[in-house]
Amino acid sequence: MSESALQPWEWNEPTWRPHVERVTPAGLHELERDPATMSESRLDALDRLAQKADGPVPTVAALTAEQAKSVHAWLDDHREAMVADLAAYTAHESSSDDPEALNSCLTWLRGWLDDSLGSAGTEERIPRDNAGDILIRRSLGSGGHPVLLLCHYDTVWPTGTIEEWPFRRKGDRLSGPGVFDMKAGLVQAVWALRALEALSLPRPAYTLLLNGDEETGSLASSDVIVAEARSSRAALVFEASAEGAVKTTRKGVGLFTLTIVGEEAHAGLDPTAGASAINEMAHQVLRLEALQDLDAGTSINVGVIHGGTRSNVTAGRVVADLDVRVASSTEHERITSALAGLQPVNPRTKIVVDGTWNRPVFERTSEVAQLFELARQCAHPLGIALRETAVGGASDGNFVLAAGTPVLDGLGAVGAGAHARSEYATISGLIERAALAAGVLAAFAAS
Repeated sequence: MSESALQPWEWNEPTWRPHVERVTPAGLHELERDPATMSESRLDALDRLAQKADGPVPTVAALTAEQAKSVHAWLDDHREAMVADLAAYTAHESSSDDPEALNSCLTWLRGWLDDSLGSAGTEERIPRDNAGDILIRRSLGSGGHPVLLLCHYDTVWPTGTIEEWPFRRKGDRLSGPGVFDMKAGLVQAVWALRALEALSLPRPAYTLLLNGDEETGSLASSDVIVAEARSSRAALVFEASAEGAVKTTRKGVGLFTLTIVGEEAHAGLDPTAGASAINEMAHQVLRLEALQDLDAGTSINVGVIHGGTRSNVTAGRVVADLDVRVASSTEHERITSALAGLQPVNPRTKIVVDGTWNRPVFERTSEVAQLFELARQCAHPLGIALRETAVGGASDGNFVLAAGTPVLDGLGAVGAGAHARSEYATISGLIERAALAAGVLAAFAAS
């Protein structure tokens, strides 16, 4: 007997359907000619098209080479202030599992944002149970519908880490808990906006969203992120770069548990009376390994197994924790079906698969490619040969793209060592990436 809580192509909080139909203005005319082709998915797609009536992603940089260099020079003149901001931000610890620290950090951020950018047009602080609150600041500007600037302020580092590992500066490197992932990214975003304002350059309408539970899966914030994405022209995600490259492909992530229920018995007195859940789990782990397709970007890791009671008792229950990564919707569907269809080798045992697809696949769409090309043009006068890459980790950008909004991810820090004691960001990277972000933002303001 096999049981599964999985529903193919859906997962909890919120319920996702990764294949979102794309309807273009040409598709609208098709529907006008033949209303019989209308469907619920097409209605949803048309609603998104109407919301994003500002037109396609900009394809040409708005700033001249001289203006782009002026932005970089202005930021370079303010490098000490940028470093001071990052130092102050890092000093406010914000571990994902410490609500008090998250609240304190977000309160500080609100004051810092007011000091740096002035009062927001509108602001919301959305409380979340058992997670950091969400802060949304909206500012008017040119260019129609807003650009979503997406950051998270929680970190993986437990409260108290700053006491043994304080913010440090050594040459071009800045280190400390969370500087790379991703406190430097928010500092860069804010200073990009400041540079455009100071130099009287075009600045678009934007929505700044700060999420407090990204490192634990954004379970309490994904619904809000999706809602903001659907009313935005595009999203710029200030997650850390990958050795300077922006991220145009991210894997989808599934977190599952596989439970085997067997039959307990005295292993010495009657070794055939029971049905070992451990033996069955061994078979299933090998089946899971066989589902991997690394060439297709699919990995399945059985990271934790726990169960059984005593060495002389046939194990009656075993649980395994799985981390699944997929690089395409096709692989997402294949793995979902395979997990739902697992059958026991020993018919006296029972399999239960539970869990969820935590983040949808972030595939390189044509609009993502256009955003990268725009960023590459903006980087050129800065002397940056901008690269793009695919990564196995996920971000809140996965939710945004699944909602039908184009995303440019990895605009944050240049450095390395995410989630490790070697974590660092560079000062030169702070300046370069802030100047790059300013160029991309100006393009949206001008289009």
